[in-house]
Amino acid sequence: MVSTGSTAARLAKLGVKVTEVSQVTGFPECLDGRVKTLDPHIHAGILADMANPDHARQLKEFGIEPFDLVVVNLYPFADTVRSGADEDAVIEKIDIGGPSMVRGAAKNSSTVAVITDPDDYALVARRIEDGTGFSLEERRWLAGKAFAHTAAYDATIGEWTAAHWARPDSIARDAGDAPGTAFPNVLTRTWNRGNVLRYGENPHQDAALYVDPLDAYGFANAEQLGGKPMSYNNYVDADAAWRAVWDFAPQIAVAVVKHNNPCGLAVGATVAEAHRKAHACDPVSAYGGVIASNDTVTLELAQNIHHIFTEVIVAPDYEPEAVDFLKAHKKNLRILKVNEPPHSRMQLRQINGGLLVQSTDLIDAPGDSPSAWQLVAGEAADEDTLRELEFAWRAIRCVKSNAILLARDMATVGIGMGQVNRVDSANLAVERANTLDDCRNRTEGAVAASDAFFPFADGAEILIDAGVKAIVQPGGSIRDEEVFEAARKANVTMYVTGTRHFFH
Repeated sequence: MVSTGSTAARLAKLGVKVTEVSQVTGFPECLDGRVKTLDPHIHAGILADMANPDHARQLKEFGIEPFDLVVVNLYPFADTVRSGADEDAVIEKIDIGGPSMVRGAAKNSSTVAVITDPDDYALVARRIEDGTGFSLEERRWLAGKAFAHTAAYDATIGEWTAAHWARPDSIARDAGDAPGTAFPNVLTRTWNRGNVLRYGENPHQDAALYVDPLDAYGFANAEQLGGKPMSYNNYVDADAAWRAVWDFAPQIAVAVVKHNNPCGLAVGATVAEAHRKAHACDPVSAYGGVIASNDTVTLELAQNIHHIFTEVIVAPDYEPEAVDFLKAHKKNLRILKVNEPPHSRMQLRQINGGLLVQSTDLIDAPGDSPSAWQLVAGEAADEDTLRELEFAWRAIRCVKSNAILLARDMATVGIGMGQVNRVDSANLAVERANTLDDCRNRTEGAVAASDAFFPFADGAEILIDAGVKAIVQPGGSIRDEEVFEAARKANVTMYVTGTRHFFH
């Protein structure tokens, strides 16, 4: 058994007969451990094909012993990144010798077994005990795991360097690209398997959660404080709700989401107030939904949802009394704690044979600030109405297109989502706003937002006829003037943003 310094010392302390690698190479470890195993005495012993007489002859000539088994734990690069270590410390955890030995052993799997996963140590022990060694089939399987392991390791390093060592603008200009806009020619990302889920979107589909090894605080690493295991659909809805509430920070916001669409969104002075307002938008659809808050969940909020069937609640923190109450009264409720707001700057979507990549749609486009909006109809909104319009505009970002949203008192009151034409979305928003038994005319005096332009005046006219007092929309239709004129005739305030927020 041959090992590097610290591992050799550990093995010797346990009573294992071990030879330090420096005794094999005839050269001491140097450069603070950067060079240990990068030596022909090691790599020739790993790579020699013992079925090849010439290889066997050369090993004998050079006095090199062949290796039967290579066991390597690569430096913990991802763990070091997640710990918040500085750049120099991260760089020191880029393993060089380890991956070289692993790849060499994997290439020579006809005679060498390679172990990179501690879960396989028990297999090694069994093969030692039964004296059979590894079969060729087993060595091939281990080699495949090893190649995948080093590929993922290098991809993780590549992901980190791409994020921290961006292409200089000088090189972009030389390539004829606009500075800061180029996508890499090759996109490398890696995810580690987390939970194997009970099933996917439907019971006949298999599913698992994979997590970004460099992201210690993303939603996928949420801490579960109580409830049943998360399902595939739970993750999808909870992630959508989590992203939605942070569009309103630093205001306190609560979202209720079901089937990846909001049933209600609201801002309030407290999380309990924000939830009451969000739930009131559509209490029927909220049944079996997901609740997200961008502020600490209080006992009052926990008590508010006592009799509301909820699948998941997610927040940055919880009062201890709130957690105790939820665990005692809602044993199946999945209670998630996520320490940081959403921070992914890129979105990936797989298509057949490829991958679409885009920057994340955030409320930071030039037209997202009310100060940049253009008044095209009616009187300029007063301060309160403008605040309501901004709320509606932020809320519409998380609604599936085509989307129309009605709001009042900093809460949604009617949401028309996922329709294939804007007229149907407008009708749906109005219908949903006015069908509650105790609230039959919530559209009167409400404000409205549209995620994209009105192609004709008919969609806007539905909102106007329902009594809305102000509308915000991107504009950009060839029939914009017809839409503006409809608002002018009704003396309804209309702003255009010049920014669209499609969500598919």
